[in-house]
Amino acid sequence: MERTYAKNVKPGKISVAGWVEETRKLGGLVFLKLRDMTGYIQITLPKKKVSENVFKIASSLTKESVVSVDGEAVANKEAPGGIEIIPSAIKVISTAKPLPIEFLGKVDTTFDKLLDYRPLSLRTRKNQAIFKIQSTIIHGFIEYLDKKGFLQIFTPCILGAASEGGAEVFSVDYYKKRAFLRQDPQLHRQLAIAAGLEKIYEVGASWRAEMSHTTRHLSEHRVLAAEMAFIKDEYDVIKIEEEMVLHCLKKIKNECADELEIFDTKIEIPDKIPVLKFPEVYDILEGMGKIVKRGEEYDTEAEELLWKWVKEKYKTDLFFVNRFPSAAKPFYVMKYDEEPEWARSVDLLYRGVELSSGGQREHRYDKIIEQAKEKRIPLDSIKWFAEFFQYGVPPHGGFAIGIERMTKQLLGLANIREATMFPRDTERLLP
Repeated sequence: MERTYAKNVKPGKISVAGWVEETRKLGGLVFLKLRDMTGYIQITLPKKKVSENVFKIASSLTKESVVSVDGEAVANKEAPGGIEIIPSAIKVISTAKPLPIEFLGKVDTTFDKLLDYRPLSLRTRKNQAIFKIQSTIIHGFIEYLDKKGFLQIFTPCILGAASEGGAEVFSVDYYKKRAFLRQDPQLHRQLAIAAGLEKIYEVGASWRAEMSHTTRHLSEHRVLAAEMAFIKDEYDVIKIEEEMVLHCLKKIKNECADELEIFDTKIEIPDKIPVLKFPEVYDILEGMGKIVKRGEEYDTEAEELLWKWVKEKYKTDLFFVNRFPSAAKPFYVMKYDEEPEWARSVDLLYRGVELSSGGQREHRYDKIIEQAKEKRIPLDSIKWFAEFFQYGVPPHGGFAIGIERMTKQLLGLANIREATMFPRDTERLLP
């Protein structure tokens, strides 16, 4: 008989399989709470209605053992989902030893300990809901971009030069040569535009060797990044990112209602995402008692304040910030020609945290070289990238959204590691 998932169980002959989350014995009754990736199903064993062997197997099952159950599904208003299974056969597929930690919330276990035993702690419905929603986020992004004619590409994770000059990088031994794990495949995405692909996106990992011990930073994180050619300015990039994010939120709202309920999260979807701009941002912050020196970027406290301001004025948790000080941005970001102190650089923030950065890239070879010199970047280190801008490259731009960050902000998680299946940070390399 073909296996049925818990959420699809209907009255009749049936076969299910999963993990035994709980066993209860009440006199001549045994109840099993069976869990699979879709939910729970109750297995009820009245001693008088099941075989002695089946009753004996059920009575001896250890917590988190894996079993398959054949039997009759019948309606029962008191059972989870209003249905239960009276088994005719139980097969023990894998017997679980006594568990090294409590991960179902009945006893407090430290977060670090839960991460030490991540394959166990991930078994909870709450944790699995996180990654179903994260999967839907990615599918929503890809679904939108595919419809817009973007091509999915893959760029190298191992680089011969650091992609952003001053940022910390992980070095690796590459056939007796020095190489680096990419901080961001930004430059290779631009080279894909130079190659004439015009509209591309990528889902992949990036690494930053920053000694950041915060709830929003990881040493390894995943992004969804897109790049597009023949734009007029950064507002063409904003339009695509806005439409993509709103499409994604609608998809999550429609497809993940049960998972969102676990987190008591309601998704509010605005008609438009407001855009704030420098230098007006300085004035907004000053009006809220936060002084940021002109020409400098704001800090995380300012991000929270801007969110409060946007929430009150526009009734939304999402907003863009445009026209950042150019001094704070990488060499490949285009400046305003008429106001070079400002860059065509755009961040998307959600509930007070930066989700993405992007904007319009510099496509003019002489400007790329000029800005690299301004940033004191050795020209030899970017020759592999810059030289191709001498052979005809259109105006282009793009963005990169942090997948774990979006998951964290959407669900109100306390720590980004909760939104990472096997997190890598300054202290953790296993499991």
